[in-house]
Amino acid sequence: QVTVRDALNQALDEELERDERVFLLGEEVAQYDGAYKISRGLWKKYGDKRVIDTPISEMGFTGIAVGAAMAGLRPVCEFMTFNFSMQAIDQVINSAAKTCYMSAGSISVPIVFRGPNGASAGVAAQHSQCFAAWYGHCPGLKVVSPWSSEDAKGLLKASIRDDNPVVMLENELLYGVPFEMSEQAQSKDFVVPIGKAKIERQGTHVTLVSHSRPVGHCLEAATVLAKEGVECEVINLRTIRPMDIETVEASVAKTNHLVTVEGGWPQFGVGAEICARIMEGSAFNYLDAPAVRVTGADVPMPYAKILEDNCLPQVKDIIFAVKKTLNI
Repeated sequence: QVTVRDALNQALDEELERDERVFLLGEEVAQYDGAYKISRGLWKKYGDKRVIDTPISEMGFTGIAVGAAMAGLRPVCEFMTFNFSMQAIDQVINSAAKTCYMSAGSISVPIVFRGPNGASAGVAAQHSQCFAAWYGHCPGLKVVSPWSSEDAKGLLKASIRDDNPVVMLENELLYGVPFEMSEQAQSKDFVVPIGKAKIERQGTHVTLVSHSRPVGHCLEAATVLAKEGVECEVINLRTIRPMDIETVEASVAKTNHLVTVEGGWPQFGVGAEICARIMEGSAFNYLDAPAVRVTGADVPMPYAKILEDNCLPQVKDIIFAVKKTLNI
């Protein structure tokens, strides 16, 4: 068993070793070993040129990283939380995402923007937002959102090797969670292809589509529902953009019901996009009931724990949505 934190650390270590153009920069990533200890030991091993502590200036160090990528290096730019990437969204969107297109393909920007995304615990509105829909909205970016340790390691390695800007949305509450990791996933050659979803549980009655931490909630809900004779198929999106809608369509054609689950806000969200794609495509003809979204509440995140719990999708909310969809 390997924690998500250690899986990310392994991926960074292997890619820094594999390619000397790769370097890591961000607040406290070097001497302090990272705010969440993702980069533990890497500064001691690779030194000041490869693991760089930055001032608290997202716009500044993100600009440096984007410029370095344009000049042929492969930076990994860590945000202490993705809420702080708002300081640098001009660099992420206008400088990184659009440059390949605006240069007619002559300038690639191989950069990874990574860090914790979505709600943590008890850190209120300015630290608890999911940016999957925001960054997934923008052409020129790839956006990945891992759940398990295998996802985290494989997607980070794939993102570092990709020649496009990739936004990697991790989840702080998953960092310390251990997952089974196969022998294959421990190897240095292991990557998870960007743009491919994974079916975490086979089922026949309803399709649950999710990403990041809510995938675990979906699996818990599926276990509870199985005792009542309802078999849920759980899909872990892994990638927000490009979205693997084919896997979702194939599942809906089998189960005839769809529930999407996410921690982000409902309006213009990831679930909204999935529902629209299903409605516009051939899988719509297989639906026996309207698709249902389970999302975060449409409010800035409250600080009080009981309110926070009620703002985020819980297992009981997923079970309620499934029963509503199946009319039971």
